[in-house]
Amino acid sequence: MRRRFGWISRAFFLIVVAGGIAMTFRQGWFPARFTPLPPLNIDRPFPFLVDWQLAELKHYRGLCRRVIEASENITARRIPPRKLDNGCGWTNAVRVSRLAGARIGINRVSCEVAAGLALWVAHEVQPLATKIFGHKVAAVRNFGTYSCRNMIGSRIWRNRRSEHATANAIDISGFTLADGTTISVRRDWNGTRKKAQFLRAVHQRACRYFRVSLSPDFNKAHHDHFHFDRGFLWTCR
Repeated sequence: MRRRFGWISRAFFLIVVAGGIAMTFRQGWFPARFTPLPPLNIDRPFPFLVDWQLAELKHYRGLCRRVIEASENITARRIPPRKLDNGCGWTNAVRVSRLAGARIGINRVSCEVAAGLALWVAHEVQPLATKIFGHKVAAVRNFGTYSCRNMIGSRIWRNRRSEHATANAIDISGFTLADGTTISVRRDWNGTRKKAQFLRAVHQRACRYFRVSLSPDFNKAHHDHFHFDRGFLWTCR
């Protein structure tokens, strides 16, 4: 009986340790210069490591700069931090103008969300647009990133700061193709035609790069956009 209890105790201890290590990597707390992970390569990502690799960008401005400058799929520059005050502000953020050949206007967004967007547009959005429409995306439209506010549309989390409050989220409202065709989340999400097919596919694939990926199916507050963030929670709906 005692030997069995000892085995259970050791197994529990190993599970706790493994869970602690996984959480450390997930939250980007492990110093990037000591991590055993290969650095994120936006142009050629490792699918099973990409979440932890993105998390490494959270706190390390030098790594953020190297990852972005090494990629052809993002045009961005660092911006000065804004000291957190009452849960609002940003630390390691960038301004983004292009993603995988598509125009986008983002004044401030966390480095890890910017890198996640570059991965998503380069490896999911553009290939799907070419396959379904025969044209690439020329512009990605959004409703913005930073907003000092609490979560919207949730009774459970309404007293918690939104990831928008730290520029760690973005709301995507639609796309413009190279031939001028517009695709709107609000107008085209429901339906069986190519635009709805495209929107549902790119939303589902965004879950590979963002912790939270919400669509109009989530609630009425998201009827006209996708919400992407890389916070603590994890859901794809």
